[in-house]
Amino acid sequence: MQFGHIRKLTTLALVLAAPSYLFAGDFSYQESTQVTGGSMLSMMKMAGMFSSQARKMGEPVISTIYLKDNRMARVSADSIEIIDLDKEAITRIDTVKRTYTVETFQEMREQMLKAQQEAEKHQAEHPAPAPKANPDANQVQMSYDVHVRQTGAAKNVSGLAAKEAIMTMMMNATDKKSQQTGTMAITNDMWMVPEIPGYSAVRDFYMRMATKMGKMYSGSGGSGGSGMDMSRMFAANPGAGQAMSDMAKEMEKLKGVPVMQVMRMGTTTDGKPLPAASEAPLPPESSGAAPSGGDMAKQGLAGALSSHFGLGGFGHKKDQDPPPPSGDAGNKQPTSAILMESQSSYSNFSSAPVDASHFEVPAGYKQLQAQK
Repeated sequence: MQFGHIRKLTTLALVLAAPSYLFAGDFSYQESTQVTGGSMLSMMKMAGMFSSQARKMGEPVISTIYLKDNRMARVSADSIEIIDLDKEAITRIDTVKRTYTVETFQEMREQMLKAQQEAEKHQAEHPAPAPKANPDANQVQMSYDVHVRQTGAAKNVSGLAAKEAIMTMMMNATDKKSQQTGTMAITNDMWMVPEIPGYSAVRDFYMRMATKMGKMYSGSGGSGGSGMDMSRMFAANPGAGQAMSDMAKEMEKLKGVPVMQVMRMGTTTDGKPLPAASEAPLPPESSGAAPSGGDMAKQGLAGALSSHFGLGGFGHKKDQDPPPPSGDAGNKQPTSAILMESQSSYSNFSSAPVDASHFEVPAGYKQLQAQK
């Protein structure tokens, strides 16, 4: 879940960081997104033995995004999402079940406020002493590190001459008692083009949407969709505000429009970022399997990442655990593990007129109440 939020945040920032132009008219493009590696993909493949839905998780998802004035539609094989800024509403259509729901921006705001109030009420009525809830909470110090670098590499992507920029984000957990550390790391390998004629319409749409939604930003530049205020994903972690500020400054180094992104999420134990996909491609059929819970604990995670990022399964460090053996390269413990790698590419950009039918609910579909 955190990975999805971070991906939306960085992609949205890319769109808003693009050069500003006057509002343009119709625009469309195609997006292909696929989970391409990591231990999570291996788990999904195993689950696919029992679930048809899990089997589809590693398959590419192809969507066409249509933009016309104040409306945007994301059309995929089994669903359609329509964002209407004039009506301030999002319509979600299930083309398999032939049903749809409509949710207004105001209803989304109210749901967020209600959820926050309920959480605060529950916390007030059922206070739990921090040491009992998480004995190591006060023993873990969090820090953040965000960098963007231009590699100078160039290649042709979707028929466009693109240059590479790599953004790395590291969320470090240090055990104050043992001084051992572990890192949750995000690396986004982006291939950028200086300009795409007509793409300014996408940026302008999200600028207008952000204004209407206030602090609750919906969607992401290349990936569309809807979501909650991205700043909240860091709310529980001290120092996150500075991380957001640092990210904004680093994003200023990005110039142009992304036409392909390969994002990795994982853990490291040597203080270094996860390598970008172009620098260290995963071998064919690689699972990117993560070390076991005990191994990760011995390498210094000390349960910090699971408690702060809600991933779980990393175990708890014991003071008597000896350090991993050294000197034997064959037995050397891995210093990083890729939990998930996903690739998104964008193509078929067009400023041709968009048919208004893309923004309409098909005839005969049944309206359902949006889930509260």
